[in-house]
Amino acid sequence: MNEKASAAMRRFLEAMGLDLAACGMEKTPERVTEMFELLFSGCGEDASSAWGELFETKARGLTAVQHIPFYSLCEHHLVPFFGEVHIAYLPKDGRIAGFSRFVHVVNLLARRPQLQERFTREIADAVLDGLSAEGVLVIVEARQLCMMMRGELAPGTRTLTSETGGTITADAALGKEAWDLLMRGAKEG
Repeated sequence: MNEKASAAMRRFLEAMGLDLAACGMEKTPERVTEMFELLFSGCGEDASSAWGELFETKARGLTAVQHIPFYSLCEHHLVPFFGEVHIAYLPKDGRIAGFSRFVHVVNLLARRPQLQERFTREIADAVLDGLSAEGVLVIVEARQLCMMMRGELAPGTRTLTSETGGTITADAALGKEAWDLLMRGAKEG
């Protein structure tokens, strides 16, 4: 446990006017510290190391992994945003990763203060670089608690971001095929 962070959390809560003993929150600073250690565990980690063993196949078509759940923290307010990631990619020379590796990469990138737009780009870059994929499309659909809990109070609002790379950016027909594949699966999910 990070004692320095726990002490700082205790000081923060007390500065916000909470009497931790009276509120029954004596152990809250330690609990919050443990939670944030998990939520920030992706900081400084390199997504390229998360792919594990790659497999050689004769695959030449698009591969999609959809409805990957994630939870992250908005870097502006440290409030959660969460949702699903959808990935379509075109393997290079049939080189693929196990499907669970996509979940691992998404979780690693989500476990740091994030912006949804950057998160989407980082996933796309991880697929392009880590798999040497020919092309990629990533769609992230999320709910931002900072929009739902503060300001204009927009409950139920969802935000969508997308990023493409490689041949899916350059080839309009392939790009449309990737979008259609992910949208068809999103409707079925």
